[in-house]
Amino acid sequence: MALTDSIPNNVDLGSDKKLLRALEKWQPDFLSWWMEMGPEGFQADEIYLRTAVAVDPKGWANYEYVKMPDYRWGIFLTPREGERAIGFGDHRGEKSWNEVPGELRSILRRMIVTQADTEPASVEQQRLLGKTAPSMYDLRNLFQVNVEEGRHLWAMVHLLHQYFGKDGREEADALLTRRSGNPDTPRILQTFNEKTEDWLSFFMFTMFTDRDGKYQLASLSESGFDPLARATQFMLTEESFHLFTGETGVERVVQRSGELTMLDPNGDARAQGGIDLPTVQKWINFWFSSAVELFGGEISSNAADYFATGLKGRFREQEKYTDHLVLEGSYTVPVLSDEGRLSSKEVPLRNALNEVLRDEYVADCERACRKWNHTLKKTGAAFELYIPNRRFNRSMGTYAGRTFNPQGEPVTSAEFEAHRAAWLPTPEDRAYVASLMQPVHERGKVANWIAPPKQGVDGKPVDWEYVRFQG
Repeated sequence: MALTDSIPNNVDLGSDKKLLRALEKWQPDFLSWWMEMGPEGFQADEIYLRTAVAVDPKGWANYEYVKMPDYRWGIFLTPREGERAIGFGDHRGEKSWNEVPGELRSILRRMIVTQADTEPASVEQQRLLGKTAPSMYDLRNLFQVNVEEGRHLWAMVHLLHQYFGKDGREEADALLTRRSGNPDTPRILQTFNEKTEDWLSFFMFTMFTDRDGKYQLASLSESGFDPLARATQFMLTEESFHLFTGETGVERVVQRSGELTMLDPNGDARAQGGIDLPTVQKWINFWFSSAVELFGGEISSNAADYFATGLKGRFREQEKYTDHLVLEGSYTVPVLSDEGRLSSKEVPLRNALNEVLRDEYVADCERACRKWNHTLKKTGAAFELYIPNRRFNRSMGTYAGRTFNPQGEPVTSAEFEAHRAAWLPTPEDRAYVASLMQPVHERGKVANWIAPPKQGVDGKPVDWEYVRFQG
């Protein structure tokens, strides 16, 4: 099979012989990486997966049974009608770039590589989860997320190969040699080196970490570098399913935890074989505080430069804002004094754009948490979940090296350590949650610690045969 047949695309891959040769060389290395670091134990099974074969509504979501190594990882750019102008920053109104401006080459390559590195990293973090899936429905959804992360890697690798020459090819190769959590060759961002060993962590990862991806991709989709904008716009169509998997996964855990709490005479969900709600809150605290770091420092000259040069806009830049130059205005950032008191610092708005994007993210997370609490309330359990303050448990940015409680109030290091076991997962918590992770791979059955889904995939019933095991 020709490479152009195995890689659905709308970038006229067959006519660019140089690009085709480069990708022909890269594809076997990608497949070797997938077999080594992709989902372990299920590569021969047939999974009911969605595959994008075109960008139109009929083409981007085709469902069929496919073995994951045979999945058709495609390259798609959102179609563009006519010329597009740069929509923000110092180059606003100028024609968008279809080639990389020389003076922006290094910074743009680094942005693409950092985004690209997150895609294989998450596959590596989740590679063993299939062995403990709580239902066949969840097993299928895990694999859908995994193969689409692989497609997103292809999208970024296409940009590296087509627009960055030898440097781009070397960066593309390096994406397959780094390993999540490896002390010698770790992934670029620390969140993508965290272990994701249980399904509660998987749902938190797709809820919080993939939600960061939504906002990063959306801001890149505004980019003046048109191929990057078009690639990330299409990636967002697939990313929405990843967010759905996380948000509804946490909701199903919360629902079942509430039900088991009410079933137990002492209100102890653990005694009923479930995950107690304080433990769910600890997982929220950990994964949210890890993901919120991905937006970068609260005060950032890099963020100002990305905006000024037209490389990275704000979330829904054209829809939400009228001032696309941002030469005036300021943002108030809470800072901690040497005496341990919170005060306010006025920052030029361009230098606070990481925080502006983080505001959007936090509000989205709080919306989801309100939904979880609504579900929880219906079970009758007297417990309310919350999203911790963005200052809690930070290791970078303005709040690095400082300690705050989950409400964002300054506390001493001693106070933080005294409450650590109440705020963040303990080894005992992790061992207990791990003990619940027993596989349920029978049609229509669901593990005791999670509620069944409300509906199946692609209009199919919940008890559909989403995975055909090959023995």
